[in-house]
Amino acid sequence: MKKKQTGVKVLIIGIVLVCLVLGYFYYLTNRKPKQDSKDSVKISAVQEILLRNLDTNYPPTPREVVKYFCEISQSLYGGSYTEEEFLELAMQARRLYDDELLASNNEKQYIENLKWDVNQFKEQEIVISSYAPASSTDVEYFTQDGYSWAQMRCTFTLRKGTQLASSNEMFLLRKDADGHWKIYGWTMDEEN
Repeated sequence: MKKKQTGVKVLIIGIVLVCLVLGYFYYLTNRKPKQDSKDSVKISAVQEILLRNLDTNYPPTPREVVKYFCEISQSLYGGSYTEEEFLELAMQARRLYDDELLASNNEKQYIENLKWDVNQFKEQEIVISSYAPASSTDVEYFTQDGYSWAQMRCTFTLRKGTQLASSNEMFLLRKDADGHWKIYGWTMDEEN
């Protein structure tokens, strides 16, 4: 009788060991590899904006153009970046502008004006905390002088310390020869 009990115990221990080995093998083959913190690359919000290639990934709608412009503006007026990144952000914003807007504001003057404006915000400790472009159904489309136009509102929320204020802007966009919506200009929304 003792031989039978010993044989059963050995069999049970053997099955448990086989199960443990198979379970460990399954664990090793199905686990996700840990990403080493040294190997993972973290990019800033500014770098993420700059990674967008407008040649191959231009925003398809007026709303998306304004939204991307707002992302750039939020980074310029409240993010941290290097001088080189500042220039790249400024040039990325200019790629969203209509040819007539670019012609009326040369690159050098644009950079100087933008630096001054951004510095005014920083001196007053004002940042763009959020933005809300109008919904796609609120974009007004029209044709004039042989061009397709779009007009839409966007609300910027500005923060100074704990105080919030909003600025409503009206954007005017024109479709260029390549079918891309370009910012023709914007102004404070007088209606609100």
